[in-house]
Amino acid sequence: QVQLVESGGGLVQPGRSLNLSCTASGFSFRLYAMSWYRRAPGKERELVARVTTTGIGTNYADSVKGRFTISRDNAKSSVYLQMNNLIPEDTAVYYCRAFYGKEYWGQGTQVTVSS
Repeated sequence: QVQLVESGGGLVQPGRSLNLSCTASGFSFRLYAMSWYRRAPGKERELVARVTTTGIGTNYADSVKGRFTISRDNAKSSVYLQMNNLIPEDTAVYYCRAFYGKEYWGQGTQVTVSS
């Protein structure tokens, strides 16, 4: 059974940090490119960051460059999103996605940035 389970979301004040985790099971994690997406209230889902299978190649949305860092640990079948200097516009449900021909999605974790 394929599963992607996100964790680490919550309510945080502007300027603070959060570290999201996504742990996979049921498929060969190391073969899959991994991404984080988010959907803010009333907006379309958008790509936040992605990382190649080896963890060497990364891409970021312009809105998070310099603040967010994506990484992965293939030994732990996990991908992470370190989010620093959070702003209210980062408020969204964050999803991890695995892709290698087919795609799998997690259930999402809520991040709320508010004072």
